[in-house]
Amino acid sequence: MATIKILDQIHVSPSTTSSSDPVVPLTFFDIAWLHTGPVERLFFFPYNNSKSHFLSTSLPSLTSSLSLTLQRFHLLTCHVTTSPSDPAQYIFSPSSSNSIALTVAESDGSIYFEEIVSSDPRDLSKLDPLVPQLGESDDGTAALAALQITIFPNQGICIGVSIHHVVCDDSASIHFVKSWAAACRDNGFDSESAPVPPIHDRAVVPDPNGLYFKSLSEMRELASNGPPPPPPDLSIKPPALLMATFSLSRDQIDTLKHGVADTAASSGVLVHSSSFTVACAYAWICLLKCRGENPTKETAHLLFSVDCRARLTPPVPVQYFGNCLRPCFVEATVKDLLSENGVVSGAIEIGKSIKGLENGVLDGAELWLKKILSILPNQPMSIGGSPRFRVYDVDFGFGKPNKVEMLSIAKTPGTVSLSESGAKEGGIEIGVVLPRDEIERFSSCFLGGLKLI
Repeated sequence: MATIKILDQIHVSPSTTSSSDPVVPLTFFDIAWLHTGPVERLFFFPYNNSKSHFLSTSLPSLTSSLSLTLQRFHLLTCHVTTSPSDPAQYIFSPSSSNSIALTVAESDGSIYFEEIVSSDPRDLSKLDPLVPQLGESDDGTAALAALQITIFPNQGICIGVSIHHVVCDDSASIHFVKSWAAACRDNGFDSESAPVPPIHDRAVVPDPNGLYFKSLSEMRELASNGPPPPPPDLSIKPPALLMATFSLSRDQIDTLKHGVADTAASSGVLVHSSSFTVACAYAWICLLKCRGENPTKETAHLLFSVDCRARLTPPVPVQYFGNCLRPCFVEATVKDLLSENGVVSGAIEIGKSIKGLENGVLDGAELWLKKILSILPNQPMSIGGSPRFRVYDVDFGFGKPNKVEMLSIAKTPGTVSLSESGAKEGGIEIGVVLPRDEIERFSSCFLGGLKLI
């Protein structure tokens, strides 16, 4: 296991504190994530300087720009509590520390930077120490965000970001990271390329049907009726997990899209064939095969989130900082997915699910959580991240990232991450975390299938 040496732990506050920042209520989009955890990403950058140069030059710029950025993204310094006037209404309230914990660390040299930014399978334990952990504020409440900067002297820098899902979705999280990076790179937000400020006002999220209280009631009902989880069997040692990245080039994606569209058209089926649908379908088939899924099993499930900002009436501004996601549920027969045209079958079903959103993006919202819990025993594949977030555009002034990893997918078996390719424009990276034997089968299926494209 790679180890790190903690150099400093800093609490960074907004550059100016405003007493006029209002208490912000949680919406029905937020409340669903109340009892979940953080989204964790690692951004790796080249850095050919010494530790002393980093501490004297780069770190002050990173901390001062973070302070400036937190003035815009003040919700990240808050905590979640209930409203004094209404115990059923959860709110984001200023924490006593009014800050984010920033850990500064140094690699102990037990692992080389080039090794850790590889796409090849790597032991997850080599990456875990780079992930910042959400601690507690001085008042004992859980923090909503934590950051860690780890230097590999004369090799590179890793910037780890952990943000609890209850405060914002992935789109908003990347908005924060890009804003911090721009402030660091450009010494403020005066540049024309600076990201627009976020909008925190929850009033822009419509809730005409009282979905907040319906969702909260459903959560409490499920919590009261659900059986306690079985105690872990301590005699069984879980298998070591490996993380790897697999890539689809633009040409490979286009070939898959054309294949899906042509096959669907010949069958008289209209299909939403996009880079996202074919990449998800391809990963879905590979995951089923690496698990040794039984073809006699009737149904396989896929779960992914859809951004509702542009789909609501009226639309929610793109710079809205909060959660604005709904789950999308996909079912397909295992037999069809494991057939010769499995990618086509998967992509058609994914496309149908996306097309179904046109009937009402909030349709059945009060039952989303119950439906998610009902399919979990069936080991669905779920998707984290999206190529449209453009995570490889994050630039703190060190240049483009060597690698971006979404570590939080390891916490939910069957989850894969998607991002745009860091190497080739138009491509897609698919990140997986699996035991060694499964990751070898996934690789064999993934690379073997590409030879046929």
